[in-house]
Amino acid sequence: MRMTFVATWVSQASILLLAAVGIAAADQPAIGAALEAAKNRKPAPGFALQDNAGKTVKLEQYRGKVVLLNFWATWCTGCKKEMPWFAAFQQTYGSNGLNVIGVSLDENGWKAVRPFLAATPTSYSILVGNDTTAQKYGLKSLPDTFLIDRDGRIAAAYLGGMVDRENSEANIRALLKN
Repeated sequence: MRMTFVATWVSQASILLLAAVGIAAADQPAIGAALEAAKNRKPAPGFALQDNAGKTVKLEQYRGKVVLLNFWATWCTGCKKEMPWFAAFQQTYGSNGLNVIGVSLDENGWKAVRPFLAATPTSYSILVGNDTTAQKYGLKSLPDTFLIDRDGRIAAAYLGGMVDRENSEANIRALLKN
């Protein structure tokens, strides 16, 4: 797991438990989230991360779009299960202003992600994250997904497991109407 900063606060056993929680997420019920009232939404933390071509991508580039920001890893079973859903969201709603962004937190970065994407191509943007980004978003397990409104504010957070597909799609549709 890319979040090596965790090691300073917890023991090796706890890190293994954290990884197991991420793997077990596929067996957990899907997580739904209510949309936060617009006046109560907090700004999504910015980032500047690399894509597969080495280009720097900044979250602020997506201002004016709805963003589904998914933190994942190649070893995470629940993460891999969500990927086709997110690809379908991108295909269905991309022309209406949705951008799906996957941020891998694999410890080996692109060395782990490139072969995975070669075997499992995806139709949405994939970036490789870092410890700083994980800290900014307060990540504790994978997958974690954030729905960001057109103003760059977090409208919904799906933490500690896979998103509920119907709930997240309904929230995407609601944000795209605004």
